[in-house]
Amino acid sequence: MGRKKEALLLENVRISDIGAEGNALARINNLVVFVPMLVPGDVVDILVKRKKRKYLEGVAVRFHEYSPDRIKPVCSHFGTCGGCKWQHLPYNLQLKYKEKQVRDNLLRIGKLELPEIRPIMGSPGEYLYRNKLEYTFSNRRWLTHEEVISGIDIEQESALGFHIPGLFDKVLDISKCYLQPEPTNTIRNAVNIYSKERKLPFFDLKEQTGFLRNLVMRNSLDGKVMVIVVFHHENKMERTKLLDFIYGEFPGISSLMYIINSKKNDSTGDQEVILYKGEDHLIESIGGLRFRIGPKSFYQTNARQAEALYNIVKEFAKLTGEEIVYDLYSGTGTISCFLARCARKVIGIEYIEEAVRDAEINSELNRFRNTLFFAGDIKFLLTDQFFSENGKPDVIITDPPRAGMHEDVVKSILGASPARIVYVSCNPATQARDLNLLSVNYRVSLVQPVDMFPQTHHVENVVLLERK
Repeated sequence: MGRKKEALLLENVRISDIGAEGNALARINNLVVFVPMLVPGDVVDILVKRKKRKYLEGVAVRFHEYSPDRIKPVCSHFGTCGGCKWQHLPYNLQLKYKEKQVRDNLLRIGKLELPEIRPIMGSPGEYLYRNKLEYTFSNRRWLTHEEVISGIDIEQESALGFHIPGLFDKVLDISKCYLQPEPTNTIRNAVNIYSKERKLPFFDLKEQTGFLRNLVMRNSLDGKVMVIVVFHHENKMERTKLLDFIYGEFPGISSLMYIINSKKNDSTGDQEVILYKGEDHLIESIGGLRFRIGPKSFYQTNARQAEALYNIVKEFAKLTGEEIVYDLYSGTGTISCFLARCARKVIGIEYIEEAVRDAEINSELNRFRNTLFFAGDIKFLLTDQFFSENGKPDVIITDPPRAGMHEDVVKSILGASPARIVYVSCNPATQARDLNLLSVNYRVSLVQPVDMFPQTHHVENVVLLERK
């Protein structure tokens, strides 16, 4: 039998920067070492977990010195929960490293000639900014480090909370989350206590058994709350009792719904949502417009910052009222509606049919008559015939998912040859890749990073491309 390789321990390493995926990094000789959950200035011993040709990945096992920039996280779940991994980093430094991430990606991956990048636009709220969260019921509660080392025999309990990163069947029982405003914490805790007291079976993600599966909560800026309970199977008596308990304890809930999802995955996009009490939607008002948010609607999770983001898109589009605008990956039509007031016509294209229906409703809600929405795969829709029937775009807005645009979509955009392209991205790396492809005919004129997700490494970025 071969000998087990001895683990590599790097001692007294000073963290110097923050790099890919928000991980801290140190440089040792010609190698870069990536370590999560650290702050530049920390001095630590690093246990190497993975070796690559040009870099190493590890975890901190001992601190020798704490960075003067390090702050105390507000959340008791920090370090265990998979979210909010930058709570130990002051907000001004979070913004600094997000802006750096944008610049590095555009230069290294995009290989672009850049104008001066505008200072990143910070979020008006560093916490309690999300308008949607989804929690998981699990019969396999994750034991904290303190519980494990206590030596006490702890019986396996149920949990209502978030998945542990990398462990699909383990869930951390959440007592307080700082991402979404009240009453969502109070509602979640009440549902958790009620369900445990009545011994309702929490879902077993491995065995695919149990009754309670997910709890989804959405809220609007005016304080309205939507609650959706996802059950694994029907049990009318217990389902009714739980829903009546929720509505009785929290009569201010404006929408109470449920889903029966017996599939092997948590996605509910193809499942029927049944209204139990109240209305079947929320209304969000931003920028003088009203948007209908249903239980499945995609909507920016930071609503206050969304208005700032859309205003940047409108500024970059430089509309005079005469342009035909194409809004690619248009979702529920929020950007389309923002631009419809100052364009001749806006055409939204989105592959999710339900989102297209929402976009049509939102356009009608705001009394626009100059919008058209199409459902389908963009790379197949953007044809000469489509342009002939709907007009060639003067301006294209594109806001793709994290994976960026398909190469065929980029080719279609180049073929359409609009005067301006406004590219909105939640992933500067794939954005940079696509901008490189577009750079054959376009130059980057403006760059504006926007922080939509404080306490995380994620950053939104808006780029204006103008035809050469």
